[in-house]
Amino acid sequence: MRREPPKSLADHAPLLFPATMLIVFFVLPFGTMIAVSFFKRQQGGFYTPDFVFDNYGRFLSAFFGGVLGFSLMLAIMVSICCVVLALPFTYLLTRMARSAQVVWLVALLSILSLSEVIIGFAWSTLFSRTAGITNVLVALGLMEQAEALTPSFGAVLTGMVYQAFPYTVLVLYPALVRLDPTLTEAARTLGASPLKAFFTVVVPALRNTIVATLVMVFIFALGSYLLPQLLGRPQHWTLSVLITDQAIYQSNMPFAAAMAVFLVLVTLGLVALTVLVGRRGEAA
Repeated sequence: MRREPPKSLADHAPLLFPATMLIVFFVLPFGTMIAVSFFKRQQGGFYTPDFVFDNYGRFLSAFFGGVLGFSLMLAIMVSICCVVLALPFTYLLTRMARSAQVVWLVALLSILSLSEVIIGFAWSTLFSRTAGITNVLVALGLMEQAEALTPSFGAVLTGMVYQAFPYTVLVLYPALVRLDPTLTEAARTLGASPLKAFFTVVVPALRNTIVATLVMVFIFALGSYLLPQLLGRPQHWTLSVLITDQAIYQSNMPFAAAMAVFLVLVTLGLVALTVLVGRRGEAA
């Protein structure tokens, strides 16, 4: 059915509420942050309105470039791990009985009720030497002595994947439920194995959903603040940690705003690039 184009101002009325929310909760705060990023910092933690590029010049250094690169790499790894784990899990979940699906979904939703602090300290305990999972491996004879697995990059990655995994499943679940099961049955009838039917039928059919999920988890992981501090070393801290350090502990709000603006622009650029690549893939 063809949609008629709006012909009067009244036809644009449904857009008024979302446009107002976008302006109030994104455009105005982001505009304020951009303005503050050009302010000049004074001694004692104060800053005066100005238009200088010193904050951006300081940010474009090897140290902060390395932190930005690590933050992007960590967010990409978290998004890939979540989709690789959640896609087959959700596919098998949708093939279960309705009652079993409800139980699993309730269990996943219960994880969302946990705060980042609880998740961080729980994984810190599990990765510790005295009460961690390495003691179980020692008891099973797989290790000679218990070791501490935190702080480390693996601990940070595990904690962030655990935190983002329920969101990934909840995004993939509606698309997999709506997927026509006769497609995989037809592939099986033609001789494809279950694994080949999954990769040749299910994955291509959900390409747009998978790309959207990757983008969502990437943005979610890029803003992670507490888990890198609890489970990692200082070299594993993300740019969000440094922004908070500059804004709260160093009282350098203009520099923190410059880093935040740069991080938002990089995120928007990567999202736009992902959408563009996805559209070209559809057209091909």
